[in-house]
Amino acid sequence: MSSREISPGEMISKKTTIFYSLAGVSDLMTYQMFAFYIFNFYYTIIIGNIWLVSIGYIIWSFWNAFNDPLIGALSDRTNSKWGRRRPYIIGGIIPTLIILILLWTAPITGSPLIQFIYFIVMICLFDTFYTSFSLNQTALFPEMFRDLDERAKANNYRQIFNIIGLLFATLLPSFFVETVIDYVGDPVRKAELQTQYITAAIVMAILGAIFAIIFIMRGLKERKEYTKDSTKAPSFGKSIKLTFKNKAFRSYVLTNLAQWYIFGLIPIINPFFLGYVIGITGALIQQMFLALIFIASIVFMIIWRNYFAKNGAKKSHMRALILMTIIFIPTLFIWEIIGAIIVYILMGFAFAGIMFGRDIVMSSIIDFDETQTGLRREGTYYGVNALIIRLSTVAVALSIAVVFPTVGWATYDPSSITIFTLIGIRVLMGVFPIIVLCLGILSFKRFPITQENYTEIKEKLKEIHSDKISKTT
Repeated sequence: MSSREISPGEMISKKTTIFYSLAGVSDLMTYQMFAFYIFNFYYTIIIGNIWLVSIGYIIWSFWNAFNDPLIGALSDRTNSKWGRRRPYIIGGIIPTLIILILLWTAPITGSPLIQFIYFIVMICLFDTFYTSFSLNQTALFPEMFRDLDERAKANNYRQIFNIIGLLFATLLPSFFVETVIDYVGDPVRKAELQTQYITAAIVMAILGAIFAIIFIMRGLKERKEYTKDSTKAPSFGKSIKLTFKNKAFRSYVLTNLAQWYIFGLIPIINPFFLGYVIGITGALIQQMFLALIFIASIVFMIIWRNYFAKNGAKKSHMRALILMTIIFIPTLFIWEIIGAIIVYILMGFAFAGIMFGRDIVMSSIIDFDETQTGLRREGTYYGVNALIIRLSTVAVALSIAVVFPTVGWATYDPSSITIFTLIGIRVLMGVFPIIVLCLGILSFKRFPITQENYTEIKEKLKEIHSDKISKTT
């Protein structure tokens, strides 16, 4: 048997789990550098117009509507000597890291149209190759780890490494990139700032490559009993239809959209909130507050692991969502550094629960689907899920595009700050997240997979897997 295959019924060792989890460092640090910085970079340094940047995000979302589910369905149907997921993982990571650098090399002078086109082309290319890598390495999780107990243990390592990736994305660029809060549009200053972003991206790409290589060499494994599923996988259209027929997926995907809206909005608004509302300046200090969320998440992760194992995915994830909603309330009135520190630590507690729960919940949805179809279709589910959560980026851009012009900030200008600008920043930091999370909670209340009926799903899966194992031995 190939070293890249897992034999039928084999338990995954702790060492393999850790090597697999290193994929999350490459994944999160590359994408979150993109998510944390790209909007502000093109808004404040390159294009300068909130509407053009927002339109670029909308065009990007249409590309995602095709790209994400297609790659997922293709990987489910792939039958190669290298496996279903491996070709997409290896073929995706190298271009992703190259484009991570090219994202910041836009022309800083000349036609806004050329800058706009460059922006669209680069973010679409980045997302295509990133999806190929990220979707398929994530799809391995419910395949490699087969029930709630295994997944809870493995997910503890995964989420810790995911958060380490987030910390890299949050802190490392800050050592190279200065704050642009006081940026006034000097072309020489533009060139200086752009060089800083490019330098940061090169460092991130090198680190991302190191972690990805270790993952590919030591942690990328597929289960042998699922190798024949690709020959029976439905067509692209039928696969998408089956995915949306799954009630559990329909209820959770809207919740996940709400979660990713928060994940996308807060890093963008963070420097404005801390810089203008709280009065904390300096890119590194501001990013340290985001880091505080992630460090607190690592500390609290073990609490959530035990809570999920004891109470099941639905109840535990619901509690994390409710907690996060409550924690956003103080952002509407805190005004000094101590209050901000407390709120950001509490965000880390809730964030740990949401991070821990998202793949646990998705895995239970995919398990349920297998009891209905007899096939493992992780690629399609994560592909459609990726499409939906990419829409959160559009929602974030539209939220900012609505609020900033309303409070006199259609064009970035620090000298035009008024009391209404500060109110607008608080609305984006607090009111919008609370509303969106409440909608996500209402959707998740309809999630049909409880701790009790998941036991029935596990029994059905044992029968299905026993049959698959007998056909591969």
